[in-house]
Amino acid sequence: MVSGKTLHQLFEVQAARMPDRVAVSGADRALTYRELNAEADAVAARLRAGGAGPDRLIGLCVDRSADLVVGLLGILKAGAAYVPVDPAYPADRVAFLLDDSQVSAVVSVSRVAERLTDCGAPVVWLDRDTEAPAAPAAPAAVEESRESDLAYVIYTSGSTGVPKGVLVEHRNVVRLFEQTTELVGYSADDVWTLFHSISFDFSVWELWGALLHGGRLVVAGTETVRSPELLHKLLADEGVTVLNQTPSAFRRLVGASTATLPALRLVVFGGERLDVKLLEPWFARYGDERPALVNMYGITETTVHVTARAITRADLDEPGVSPIGRPLPEVTLHLLGEDGSPVADGTPGELYVGGTGVARGYHRRPELTAERFRTVGTGADAVRLYRSGDRAVRTAGGEYLYVGRADDQIKIRGFRIEPGEIEALLADDPRLASAIVAPQDHGEGDVRLTAYLVPPPDAEIDDEALGRLVAEVSARAAGTLPEHMRPSAYRLITEVPTTAQGKVDRSALPALPHRQAPAGPAGAGAELTPTQQQVDAIVTEVLARPGIGLDDDLFEHGATSLAFMRVIASVNRHWKLSLTGAELDAATVRHLSACVDAQESK
Repeated sequence: MVSGKTLHQLFEVQAARMPDRVAVSGADRALTYRELNAEADAVAARLRAGGAGPDRLIGLCVDRSADLVVGLLGILKAGAAYVPVDPAYPADRVAFLLDDSQVSAVVSVSRVAERLTDCGAPVVWLDRDTEAPAAPAAPAAVEESRESDLAYVIYTSGSTGVPKGVLVEHRNVVRLFEQTTELVGYSADDVWTLFHSISFDFSVWELWGALLHGGRLVVAGTETVRSPELLHKLLADEGVTVLNQTPSAFRRLVGASTATLPALRLVVFGGERLDVKLLEPWFARYGDERPALVNMYGITETTVHVTARAITRADLDEPGVSPIGRPLPEVTLHLLGEDGSPVADGTPGELYVGGTGVARGYHRRPELTAERFRTVGTGADAVRLYRSGDRAVRTAGGEYLYVGRADDQIKIRGFRIEPGEIEALLADDPRLASAIVAPQDHGEGDVRLTAYLVPPPDAEIDDEALGRLVAEVSARAAGTLPEHMRPSAYRLITEVPTTAQGKVDRSALPALPHRQAPAGPAGAGAELTPTQQQVDAIVTEVLARPGIGLDDDLFEHGATSLAFMRVIASVNRHWKLSLTGAELDAATVRHLSACVDAQESK
């Protein structure tokens, strides 16, 4: 790989070397490097004709398909940067991302057109109006592109209630892959999965890990992402060699099947703290040599990964430790105390990251950029550092161990969540004085958000009023927040516990006296069948949330992917079935009950 080049320029090198190899495959179709390059050029030409160029932002709102990769590459070939907008997001979130980023156009497909109903920017449809200008606009853009141009802007949760866009340049990403060449051993024979949402920067690693090296990228569909059994099948059927997972997702995969995966050579963990204990059954089944397991730590603002550590069976001897290893080449780590001075080995400190992965800053947020991205030193000795908010400790041997957050930020399934953003939305209700959001571990890595609602002093809220309140704030969360940011439970509390420093004591919240909305019939007054009654009981028990309706989407009511699979597992145990969840047309009590009845009748 050659520094000074952009991502799409390096992709073109691979397209010229092996034009007839499959570059990307999805449930819809497969494209060779030649075909992907040509389709992306056509998209780029249309975007260039509309004024796209360096540091111009283009929205990317495409479902999980080969079209997603075509659109992304086309935006880069136009010289612009992509702003990923997951079409699974609520309409309000989609509208905010497009408005705040001020995109000049959006690349999309007609399958998700309903998400762009109120979009003020012109939409370039990948599956419509495909005629392109005759002028070679896209190749010209490739030649004009510079490594310092923006590649993408990924939004992360904001502590003030406003998400923030992280500005990442081509050189940040290219150097990440240069720095990890020895670690990963990239090969044109590799098969990678695009498992994660395009709005999560782990997808950057997955996509370019394949396409910068002549490998094949398999786009995992929504059903596959939600079902560990289907994911295991995809890994086996497609001969996946490199798998990237958050520890939460991998925990589910470990229990999905005992069948071997002979092609799999490497598993990379990232996105959240690794609890090495979860790997015990994996090591017992596969050992620790093939596939190799590597834990990588990183942040969106420092371009996906900044450290790496091989994980072996020996790490089970220290189950309380979360090793993140050593910094990648050209990355510097600094552990500082509260006074800003370095801490000694063995002493926890806040992690500041420097080096080639540090992003440009936040989009249209100069004050926040100045606060989080700091320059230390002067002149030739000046170093630009990102203040991560993560706490770590360095051992005498020079390795780093992850300790936790220095603030209230939460990580769930790899997504960074600022509780303040959710709390601001909930507390906007005039019936509430404030709201507090905290994670709750339901076991087996199933971490969900619980919202604690605080009414004004002396407010009287009876059961009926509480039911209305919870239903309405829950609906507002479902209509505004992405799935991973929606609370799964709502509790009414009358007092807020505080620490000695006067801050909210989130660890004391679960033990507080509280009230929940009273349970209501799932059928909203309709008579339930025996199957529906049992499924409703299972859903209520697993989600710990009464009153979910017969036709309510479980994911809109706080179910995580892991919680949903626990519901499926309980249903399978009760009826001795083998459902995967993919059979459902919708994740509701009614549809799940119908699947049970259909299986029982066979």
